[in-house]
Amino acid sequence: MLLRILAVNVLALAILVGGSLYLGRYQQSLITAELDALTVQARIFAGALAEGALFFGQGNRDQLSPELARDMMRRLVEITKARTRLFDPGGRLIADSRDLAGSAEMIQVEPLPPPEAPSPVAGLLEWAYDRVIDWLPGRSGLAVYTERAAQRAEHYPDVRVAMTGEASASVRSTGARAIVLEAAVPVQRLRHVLGTVYMSRPGDDIDQALRSVRLDIIRVFGVALAVTVFLSLYLFGTIARPVRLLAEAAERVRRAQGRQHVIPDFSHRHDEIGDLSVALGEMTASLWSRMMAIERFAADVAHEIKNPLSSLASAVETVTKVSDTERRDRLIAVIQDDVRRLDRLITDISGYSRLDAELSRIEPEPVDLADLLRALLDLHQTAHPLDDPGQPTITLDADESRSLVVHGVGDRLFQVFQNLLANAVSFAPAGSTVRLGVVHEGNEIVATVSDDGPGIPPDKCEAIFDRFYSERPASEKFGTHSGLGLSISRQIVEAAGGTITATNRTDGSGRVVGATFTVRLPAP
Repeated sequence: MLLRILAVNVLALAILVGGSLYLGRYQQSLITAELDALTVQARIFAGALAEGALFFGQGNRDQLSPELARDMMRRLVEITKARTRLFDPGGRLIADSRDLAGSAEMIQVEPLPPPEAPSPVAGLLEWAYDRVIDWLPGRSGLAVYTERAAQRAEHYPDVRVAMTGEASASVRSTGARAIVLEAAVPVQRLRHVLGTVYMSRPGDDIDQALRSVRLDIIRVFGVALAVTVFLSLYLFGTIARPVRLLAEAAERVRRAQGRQHVIPDFSHRHDEIGDLSVALGEMTASLWSRMMAIERFAADVAHEIKNPLSSLASAVETVTKVSDTERRDRLIAVIQDDVRRLDRLITDISGYSRLDAELSRIEPEPVDLADLLRALLDLHQTAHPLDDPGQPTITLDADESRSLVVHGVGDRLFQVFQNLLANAVSFAPAGSTVRLGVVHEGNEIVATVSDDGPGIPPDKCEAIFDRFYSERPASEKFGTHSGLGLSISRQIVEAAGGTITATNRTDGSGRVVGATFTVRLPAP
């Protein structure tokens, strides 16, 4: 990952710097400026020669004097670095600034100091510059500058143009990257071409200017490269490395047999990596919790099924040995009860195990609790006529001055209140009242189911929601209920984001007069 980050960041920077080093337009502007300056110098030379280096020749016509022209050129070239050559109208070279120093001239020789050795940094920059410049496109399309031993005007295209009376300037190549700037201007007198001034100058100044700019770019690139590498390392340390640690921790959790592995905590970062670590930590904790719940559920199921199986095995073993018909019939009845109890347990356990997956799969929908409780009341009254003396009276008090709509799975919420109502009816004395109520309190919808029964043992108000816990009336036959009803109800309510609790109702003297189950669900 570190190499990928470095490659992406450095490659983009290298492309940008490589494009900057080309400097095509800047180079062309320098060449144009130098050619203009060289042309101006050539015009000055040509004007000076046309005024001061002429004589009347045959036919009383103006002609260039080679001797006067050489003397004037010797003085003029002292102020310029350009090489200057003068051609006569016939194309013959009559003066060259490179050969103008006479034999009588004194030449003073002074030894120069040895060149300074560049510093390591400068040497590295020079080396980098040469390597980079070698990758850049060369100056293609330029005519090659050649110089013959016997020079004539026709050897130089610009001179040939100047012989016609027009100034000309161009750039020519002397090697892979070296160039020569050329300018040719006619020496004219009354529009009569008397000769041509041809000036040339190597493009060293241009190359030096480009070199200076490019070295500055390389220096900036070096600093930018160092910053890019540092930021890439920082990026790797703050993003890629934590992600890798989280991935390794998740892999250890997947492969591990035990549960001691912990997801690294980056919550202090307050960014996406921190959110990811928190989410993975919570997911892992939820996974372990779910696995432990499955293990406990499996243990509880095994325990609950073992009791009727033991009773069934004992009755089956005994019935084969009993000859008395009456005792045999009682044992057969026991066997039938145990079979029905096992069937009820297996059915309830199957529904309980599928409930969690079903709740996670079904999208919640708006459910009006007032309408749900009215439908439940109608269903109960249809199944149990009002004139049944053994049944309590059921009332509904719904405060519909505010919305009583919640989000949840309607069928499952109906199952919750159906179970609570069935429990209340089973504990309520004949002729008493079971009260259903629903109100809007703050940000919650609160529904209650109250009865006038014996209440709940004081220390069992929470335990009654445990799996397979059963607290039934003494008159009810043992094994009629599996003890999963309230546990399923709590699971459904908590999946909807709510809570379910059980409390005892008391009178003024503190005597228990019934029980109340309260379901609180968040209002949308």
